[in-house]
Amino acid sequence: MVGAKNHIFLLHLDHPGREPEKIFWPASREQVEHCRLAGKDVETECANFIRLLQPYNSSHVFACGTGSYQPVCAFVQLGARGKGALMRLVTHSLQSGRGRCPYSPRQPFTALLVDGELYSGTSSDFMGSSAAFFRTWVRGAEQSYIRTEQNQDHWLHEPAFVGAFAIPDTYNPHDDKVYVFFRETALEAGQWDRRHIHARVARVCKNDVGGKRSLINRWSTFLKARLVCSIPGPQGTQTHFDQLEDVFLLRTRDPQNPLIFGLFTVSSGVFSGSAVCVYSMAAIRAAFSGPFAHKEGFDYRWVEYKGRVPYPRPGMCPSETYDPLLRSTKDFPDEVISFVRSHQLMWEPVQPQGRQPVLVRVNVPYRLRRLLVHRLETESRHYDVLFLGTDEGKVLKVGLASGTEVINLEEISVSKAPSPILDMKLSPKRQELLVSSTQGLFQLALYRCELYGKTCTDCCLARDPYCTWDGKTCAPHQLTEKRRARCQDVLKPDVLSQCQDTAEGTAVATEKLVFGVEKNSTFLECLARSPQTTIRWLAWRGEGSGLSEIRTGGHFAVLEQGLLIRQLGREDAGTYECQAVERSFSWPLTRYSLRVIQHEAMEVPPYRRSKGVEGPRMDPRALGAPGTSLDTYCNALWHQERQRQKAWHQKWQHRSPESKSGRVRRQPQAL
Repeated sequence: MVGAKNHIFLLHLDHPGREPEKIFWPASREQVEHCRLAGKDVETECANFIRLLQPYNSSHVFACGTGSYQPVCAFVQLGARGKGALMRLVTHSLQSGRGRCPYSPRQPFTALLVDGELYSGTSSDFMGSSAAFFRTWVRGAEQSYIRTEQNQDHWLHEPAFVGAFAIPDTYNPHDDKVYVFFRETALEAGQWDRRHIHARVARVCKNDVGGKRSLINRWSTFLKARLVCSIPGPQGTQTHFDQLEDVFLLRTRDPQNPLIFGLFTVSSGVFSGSAVCVYSMAAIRAAFSGPFAHKEGFDYRWVEYKGRVPYPRPGMCPSETYDPLLRSTKDFPDEVISFVRSHQLMWEPVQPQGRQPVLVRVNVPYRLRRLLVHRLETESRHYDVLFLGTDEGKVLKVGLASGTEVINLEEISVSKAPSPILDMKLSPKRQELLVSSTQGLFQLALYRCELYGKTCTDCCLARDPYCTWDGKTCAPHQLTEKRRARCQDVLKPDVLSQCQDTAEGTAVATEKLVFGVEKNSTFLECLARSPQTTIRWLAWRGEGSGLSEIRTGGHFAVLEQGLLIRQLGREDAGTYECQAVERSFSWPLTRYSLRVIQHEAMEVPPYRRSKGVEGPRMDPRALGAPGTSLDTYCNALWHQERQRQKAWHQKWQHRSPESKSGRVRRQPQAL
């Protein structure tokens, strides 16, 4: 199901050409007119933009839209296949979407439907100036809600919500909590840095029903802590990435301890970039179990609270795990409610694993906006693949080996026109990645193994866990099958042992003959199939000279696409070999035999210029020959024409004087 402007679509992924089912759900004329009079754009804002689609049960989906700045929600009923319409809007279920869906189609928000209750972080007014974290009952009365306190900056200060997840703390369901991730303007940053943004993680108890005499219809277990994602620097300095853009929850075998992947950005006058940090639930719980932050002193600074913490500890869920007498948050003493009302912030921040990012992209022409993680389990270890959506409409496929080594696998342009990636969903069964942008919805295969070459060496060194060497080709690996070879061991790609059973033998590159003109530039192309491969150039130049490695310097420039030789000299003639190097293994990719044509030989003889004869003409059909470049073809023709001229002059000199004085003189044939 896909939400769009005034529509909900039901797509058939097995049959992309089939017409999708759709529901037309526009805003009323009165709502559109009211939106227009309020100064909003009719085309891009005054419509019902579907922002929320959450499964309610096996037959219904809860959907919400902006409703032309009057949010509205309803249920969508799903029908059985082969029995008429596959979905329809339940019109009698229409209800207000305030506190569930944002007013604006562009404003960030998050929502999670659990056990018939919708947890949502969104704006609560038309102007979008006030935002809160709500819980509403989707089938209950409109007044049945609970939210964060209004007009209290130490609760939430200009927040932008990113994600929400239900994570159990113990085996007792009464201890279950909902964690919400967002960024906000930090009050504790100091009076001279009022606009500094901090990333946050907050939590509430699922059985929180508010206080009895205070905090009525307000969270009585709401606590928040800072998420730190920074690069350590010299002398204790740190470069912080505080703009939380996206968060992904990676479920593990232990439901109480998933991994949290956070995508952060930074934008300053010095540099801009993005980073990915990984957090454990143990670190998050440790921050919420630590000391509280507090304002005190003559300058009203934020410091660690060292006073007495009331019992039961603020933020704890009412359950028999800690106190059998506490069955509801309304049973909390007034002292606990009063403390929670003024102490939401924890003093200790949450540090990532390794205390540094697992991936950093700095000073690149794009910014990362969306994050999705796919974990592949092997017999002895796991391997994480990160799919990163950019603001230019590209998807980066990156592998994490041992949690520290970054392997760049692919960079895919989703659409022709640059458009930010809005969302990504993974289908392991179909082995596809579904990517949405303003240009549409796209299906991307998790693998393109044919790009890695036709040898076992190339397949193994690509280190793509979705591909395997089956003895003949680099083929897609079915995730439900056992691995048929060891060349997917991305941690230790030992090609010599993994590919010893193949009949490849010693790799030998095919030698290509190329010509270069003296004092001109010549380019020798060489591209590596794997992003992890390093290119090395070796040369044999001149008789009796040994093997030498070419590095950038002088008139040589080793580029990503090949070797550039500026101001070609006669001494540059020889054999050049391009080798691919990865770790301790190297193999040849291509070899060139470079011959240098003297500059004098390229000059057009005077008798040709006097007759108006131009240079040699090229046969355009020959340019399509494999391995033939324009420069190589031109150089070969000039060399061939020069030899023909010499032979013609020798023949002319041996002719008799009579024949030389004849009227008919044979001219060199022009190409």
